[in-house]
Amino acid sequence: MNIPFLDSWRKRHGPGRGAALASAVDRDPEGLAELLSECELLRTHAQSAGVALDDSPASLEALDQLQPRWRDDPELLPWLGNDAGLYLGTVVIRTVRDAGWWIRSDGQPVVRLANGREVDVVEAGQAWAADGAPELSQLYAELAES
Repeated sequence: MNIPFLDSWRKRHGPGRGAALASAVDRDPEGLAELLSECELLRTHAQSAGVALDDSPASLEALDQLQPRWRDDPELLPWLGNDAGLYLGTVVIRTVRDAGWWIRSDGQPVVRLANGREVDVVEAGQAWAADGAPELSQLYAELAES
């Protein structure tokens, strides 16, 4: 995941510290949710295209309709994909009952659904940014039904 301060933290504390990060997250899940929901690059890009990101499922549909101009910029693509995944996770967390963020032992944030399923939303966001599939709204619909 491309969150610079987390990468710096991991470098200072070594590779076995993902569990320590996860336990810190257990102490402040709202703080984690707030941090992961920022998605500043995606929000700025969407706003410049006239799309308001209000953390609703409808906003995912609007994102799916954007012209993928970012695909021409190899430096922007991974960052935007990362934000798209975190935004998808934010919408799921805020609208799907008993869904929550979980930090894997490798430090990757995933969404954990009530049935125990873990979804790597960052990976899904990267795929969406690169290829347009899966559509964020379709993935949301699948997760909401779980």
